[in-house]
Amino acid sequence: MVRAVFFDVDFTLIHPGPTFLAEGYQRFCARYDIDVDPARFADATAAAASLLEGPEDTRYSDELFIVYTRRIIEGMGGTGPTLDACAQEIYREWAACHHFELYDDVPDVLRELSSAGLRIGLISNSHRCLASFQSHFELQGLITATVSSSEHGFMKPHPSIFSAALQLVNVAPVEAVMVGDSLRHDVEGAMRAGMRGVLLNRSEASAVRAKELGVPVIRSLRDLPRLLALA
Repeated sequence: MVRAVFFDVDFTLIHPGPTFLAEGYQRFCARYDIDVDPARFADATAAAASLLEGPEDTRYSDELFIVYTRRIIEGMGGTGPTLDACAQEIYREWAACHHFELYDDVPDVLRELSSAGLRIGLISNSHRCLASFQSHFELQGLITATVSSSEHGFMKPHPSIFSAALQLVNVAPVEAVMVGDSLRHDVEGAMRAGMRGVLLNRSEASAVRAKELGVPVIRSLRDLPRLLALA
């Protein structure tokens, strides 16, 4: 029986608006007299992603994400003495909710889960204020508990961040499901903490590996209530 459902935030509930797409990075860089090629943004982001795939016991660090951002700028061809300052500004702005958009399937599904009596939690590796997140996107009253790695210390997939979230909603691991877009950080991390996991695969990434592990894969949050036998 499911009593609680936890969600990742970035790329599960929200996605970046223009500020954090290719041209947005170009505008950030222009303010620091850094010339970059927006056509290289996708490849630069994919290449930098390996920096966030550290060992399970990785602790949250501002510097880790600043280096990740700098690597994206460099991958777009950026050079010069102002690289660090530019990366720091981009990292700070990532915490601002107004740069992001809520996926259109989120509000109705969260309300449906809440109406069914499920406790809803957020577990995020971001430094974004999760109270501000709820207020900005008008989700107050739907979320029971939140845990961010910047406050907790360890990042997903470390089991302790999932255990901390479970304690906040007072449910056992077997009674909880974690939903996220990352197979390693969200799904496998939750499973190691004794929870069940659901991969939200809005694209085709990770779907094959998830099926090999017997992990349910959904393409939209609208598929979640049926998967949880609520509809």
